[in-house]
Amino acid sequence: MAVRHRLIKKTPREVWAVMADGTRYADWVVGTSSSYPVRGQWPQVDSAIGYEVRLGSLCFTNETVVRACDEGHELELEAHAGPLGTARIAIELRPWGEYTLVVIDEHPLQGVGGFLHNMGVEALIQLRHRPMLKRLADVCENGRGRPQPTGAEPRPV
Repeated sequence: MAVRHRLIKKTPREVWAVMADGTRYADWVVGTSSSYPVRGQWPQVDSAIGYEVRLGSLCFTNETVVRACDEGHELELEAHAGPLGTARIAIELRPWGEYTLVVIDEHPLQGVGGFLHNMGVEALIQLRHRPMLKRLADVCENGRGRPQPTGAEPRPV
């Protein structure tokens, strides 16, 4: 399993506030260009957000579903990636003094990704987690996120 961690210099409550906003996933999830509500109240179990991945002029849309949630502590997601299948992503927040240790564990579940799961896939997931956790830390610690295009409507709350 691809497991990686990072110490974020904010409280678990502050980190959870970012994770509990489904519209902010594109701010920190590598490869995602936007995210938006699909159903339910994120991050309640069975709620879902849609996301877009852009590769040049191509745009792929899929969704991520909450499979388990221990508010403020742990979030388990199933990310759908079309023909590649699905992946389980577990994010745990551990109090670490006055900060938060974020532990992410991801592995393919179904489809081509699950069938071809090997050490090479694990390495690719690890390479994705490093910048993803850095982005999450930047959003939490510095309030950084993707800038809104000029003249864009603010995101609904």
